[in-house]
Amino acid sequence: MANIFAVHSIGNSLVTYLRDTYPEQVSGRQLPNCAFELLSSGGLNTQPAEENTRVGLYLYRITISEHQRPHASTRLPATGSMPLGLDLHYLLTAWGVTPQDEQIPLAWAIRQLHASPILDSSILSSEAGWEPDDILQVVPAEVSVDELMRIWDALNQTYRPSMAYVARGVRLGADPGNADRLVVARRFIHGAWGGDGE
Repeated sequence: MANIFAVHSIGNSLVTYLRDTYPEQVSGRQLPNCAFELLSSGGLNTQPAEENTRVGLYLYRITISEHQRPHASTRLPATGSMPLGLDLHYLLTAWGVTPQDEQIPLAWAIRQLHASPILDSSILSSEAGWEPDDILQVVPAEVSVDELMRIWDALNQTYRPSMAYVARGVRLGADPGNADRLVVARRFIHGAWGGDGE
């Protein structure tokens, strides 16, 4: 269970993980220098310098998780509220001057997320208040070519090589200081009783 900083924490943690594990060489061959960035909508409009290669992670959609629909049994005992299950939808995309600069870091990142699709407390940043047993799964998303094209059209951007992912297992709890209190309603009626015996 996490707080509202979880949405940013997941993207930031993914980018940090990729940045920290990106090697200089694979099988004795040099990899292109590459920056890994968490992108905002405005960041997609920023063109990198010509000599820079980057792989960006962009959160383009948030949905209520179909796998974590709330039930009465999932109410949090301290607040009586139900956790909010979310799925976070990302585009992993690459910028590069040459096809090699663009394609190799993206292929490496896709393979890295395939090999390590689980995010746990050793990878997730701490600002979200993750619990030790919180585990998230990052899996490829089923996105059609038409849907992918509509996303890029809506962003008013030239298409770049992309891979879609969804992060599952995100559960947001109520903030302790602003937790909703259970409401108990009582109705009292005051007045004279006018029975038949009066």
